[in-house]
Amino acid sequence: MAVVPNPLERATYLLAAHNHRQLPPDGGREVAFAGRSNAGKSTALNALCRQNALARVSKTPGRTQQLVYFAIPPHEDRYLVDLPGYGYAKVPQDLQAHWQQFLDGWFTTRQALRGLVVVMDIRHPLKEYDRQMIGYAVRRGLPAHALLTKADKLGRGAQGNALLAVRKDLAASYGDTVSVQVFSGESKQGVDEARAIVNGWLELA
Repeated sequence: MAVVPNPLERATYLLAAHNHRQLPPDGGREVAFAGRSNAGKSTALNALCRQNALARVSKTPGRTQQLVYFAIPPHEDRYLVDLPGYGYAKVPQDLQAHWQQFLDGWFTTRQALRGLVVVMDIRHPLKEYDRQMIGYAVRRGLPAHALLTKADKLGRGAQGNALLAVRKDLAASYGDTVSVQVFSGESKQGVDEARAIVNGWLELA
């Protein structure tokens, strides 16, 4: 069986931005990954890129505290962007306010942004922050894709029920603008489907 080429395998760490001045030039194409702390965002990124430690997997919630950019050689203007894990970050309120303002501005003005992947634990989907991030994308007219991660923790029947419930909720709130799938970085379930979407947004196919 032939191995499908995966441009994301070339992804490498580029920079971590804490303010707008540190961002790369606003050109090309970027896909952002958002998710509550410990939803499996780092594991998902690593699985999509077939790398074990591209995005650091931490047992401590809220460890990602900047916009982390990964470049995809040989392209000079294709990026994956790991957004700060949200929900449990134990940081001072003034720093949280800074992140909120930074993200608001980034989502509102970043022209290179071509899609948002929202990572949600399949057992606890569509929390307030998940809806907030999806709302950012919808208001910008950007495609959003929900990954229901850690699917290996549930049986097939429970996975299907969760998928249908989330799909129905998203359709009621946002129409057909948000797609959703079951995913597991551990068992690699749904990895090819998610990778195809990201590659399409980045025009890497």
